[in-house]
Amino acid sequence: VANRWAELMGSERRFPATLGEMLARCHAAGQARPTPLLLRYRADDYNCLHQDLYGEHVFPMQLVICLSRPGEDFDGGEFVLVEQRPRMQSKVEVVPLRQGEGAIFAVSHRPHKGSKGHYRVNLKHGVSRVRSGLRHTCGIIFHDAA
Repeated sequence: VANRWAELMGSERRFPATLGEMLARCHAAGQARPTPLLLRYRADDYNCLHQDLYGEHVFPMQLVICLSRPGEDFDGGEFVLVEQRPRMQSKVEVVPLRQGEGAIFAVSHRPHKGSKGHYRVNLKHGVSRVRSGLRHTCGIIFHDAA
């Protein structure tokens, strides 16, 4: 999928077949800090829209897994994606995740098919304000940081 996306967006960058090879590429470029993380959000915590770009070598997709029970352990704290297309308004998508569910999403860009072929759209992600309780998630980024 990653190499197909690169091709559709006109990039010459290609990605290795295994995570080990991807991390070796990162380490050779000085990106040796692990990026998977456990996140804890308390009441009034949130995460601004952002992209997890930590160096020259970036795998184009990442994973988030909800570890808590929405509506029981916490309220609010929705996972939010914002897509920015050229010459268009930003599009917001709330991704409802139950405990144990995950979402794979673009780190920064993904291809979109338009009337004249594919083009690149920019994507950012974040978490809306937790209104009450405690929200835990696991984030898995498939490239290491500089």
